Amino acid sequence: MSQTVPIPHGLPMERDAGPFDPPRDITRLREARPVSPLVFPDGHEGWLVTGYDAVRQLMADTRFSSRQDIGIVHIPYETPGMPAATEPSPQIPGLFIAMDPPDHTRLRRMLTGAFTVKRMKQLEEHIIDIAERQLAEMARLTPPVDLVKEFALPVPSLVICEMLGVPYEDRETFQTNSAQFLVKDQSLDEKMAVYGAMTTYLAELVTRKRAEPGDDLLSDLARQDDLSIEELIGIAFLLLLAGHETTANMLALGTFALLEHPEQLAALRADPDLVPDAVEELLRYLSVADIFYRYATEDIELGGELIGKGSTVVVSLLAANRDPRRFDNPDTLDIRREARGRLAFGHGIHTCLGQQLARIEMRAGFEGLLRRFPTLELAIPADEVKLRTDMNIYGVHELPVTWTRK
Repeated sequence: MSQTVPIPHGLPMERDAGPFDPPRDITRLREARPVSPLVFPDGHEGWLVTGYDAVRQLMADTRFSSRQDIGIVHIPYETPGMPAATEPSPQIPGLFIAMDPPDHTRLRRMLTGAFTVKRMKQLEEHIIDIAERQLAEMARLTPPVDLVKEFALPVPSLVICEMLGVPYEDRETFQTNSAQFLVKDQSLDEKMAVYGAMTTYLAELVTRKRAEPGDDLLSDLARQDDLSIEELIGIAFLLLLAGHETTANMLALGTFALLEHPEQLAALRADPDLVPDAVEELLRYLSVADIFYRYATEDIELGGELIGKGSTVVVSLLAANRDPRRFDNPDTLDIRREARGRLAFGHGIHTCLGQQLARIEMRAGFEGLLRRFPTLELAIPADEVKLRTDMNIYGVHELPVTWTRK
């Protein structure tokens, strides 16, 4: 494929096209060269994949490894204070998102029963109750309030705490540590300190559950004789982190997007039956879990390019979900869109395990929020909303909102 744009040096990250859109350089690159060379800050010559078809093909091909212990995974943006990696990262027990088959298969299989559509459907009424209770507490406050603090973060945190058997009174500790762990611009020592604090807490928790199991997911896992304590800790870390951070940011950023698209918001208020479709469209439109990494274990052809063995490959799900080759008018938020094949939850063997749970939380959250607060609006100008451009999961740090009290 002919090159019509310069090869990027470092991953374009500035949200210069607006708070909901990919960086302009990413969009230009996807249109010109969907599988593009990328020069990393440490000098590594890897690849950036932005086109829908290429992203889908890559994520279904296990020759693109998710492991970080078989080669150096290079970071595509500057990390002041963090030296360039000189050797592969050690594999963390239980962290199956960074594993390949058969290790990935063994651990994920132990969890699939807990996240089936049927099991999630059984939890739906309880999740709706949690959302309604949180909305009732928010309604008692005097606006303006921060929607992140009062609603978007508490709802998925309550749900995942109950599912895993994590005491909700510990939420401030794990929420603070989770947020710090996801900061891009921090030293390796800082990141490991936060990870150490979280795993120390979780080690005590899973050890207690192995001794005295209860009626929760971590207790069910603790009963598995072929899972070590170290693997239990890794699984708990992953589920706790992913179980509240992604959905919390979708609820907050999704609300921001709807408030900035009043015609879509009005249609949703007029017809709550559109909420499931709106959730799917917001997932596509926002793709808060955007950037993923793969390691090429051999020479692989992708999108007309030859990805060399040992290359670090960066994938942008947001760019893929905005590909006009796949979606009509992709940069338009359309809650009636019927297009399928969104990649917000990934693709292939690493497709998000908790996607049905996230969908139910978002449906309950958006439906309840719009019904209970019919006059909801931003309390500050849109360009003053603090975006999470410094975090590995995108969203807003705060979303000040107000409404007319009855």
